[in-house]
Amino acid sequence: MVKQGTLGLIGGTSVLAAAPLRHALRHDVETPYGTVALLAQNGLWFLQRHGLDGYTPPHRINHLAHLLALQQVGVQRILAIGSVGSLRLDIPPGTLVLPDDFYAPQVNPTYFADQRGHRPPGFHRAWRSTLLQAWQKSGLPLPHDGGTYWQTTGPRFESPAEIRMMAAHAHLVGMTVAAETILAGELEIPYAALCMVDNFANGLQETELSYASFKAQVHANEERLLLILQRVLEELQG
Repeated sequence: MVKQGTLGLIGGTSVLAAAPLRHALRHDVETPYGTVALLAQNGLWFLQRHGLDGYTPPHRINHLAHLLALQQVGVQRILAIGSVGSLRLDIPPGTLVLPDDFYAPQVNPTYFADQRGHRPPGFHRAWRSTLLQAWQKSGLPLPHDGGTYWQTTGPRFESPAEIRMMAAHAHLVGMTVAAETILAGELEIPYAALCMVDNFANGLQETELSYASFKAQVHANEERLLLILQRVLEELQG
């Protein structure tokens, strides 16, 4: 079980509608990298990665400030919710995935300017196991356990040629989770990601991917995601 006051949740605007956050209070946290707006309620700290005061696109997100702010308020575990594209036809939109690896050689944020930066990154194995156990206790259908997340820079979607190359090596594509994982590891905060598949990656189907179709699928998945998130958080916080 995760103790009260130690759990950090990173997500998007849809998560704000979740029951644990409906009456959350805002806290502006100062860090050496900038000010970060967090929401707090019932021992849960929430970070809207794209911002509370406007939309910040993926390539402009201040991950250094975000993760440090969570550490400063005492967060000891992080569950990140991420919207992803599927690189595999057998992982359709609506699938929830707990990735266990990532590919992002161009993504190298760090707090260090010395040898401390030489560390192996990755999702926290024990924390992932705790999440799966909480999920099992909730009685909800289990997520897809495992998969490789490929982080691109954004903000554009990937080309069909890029997707064909990625699909040979990964299962999901997104623009944020690997950067967060790396920095959480440097801060020694266990980090795991729950990815909601909101679209097939560009070129995987004959239908052309558009931002409008992507957002439509995001909204279609929101209600189910919020129900699952609420139940899993109840199990985690006891």
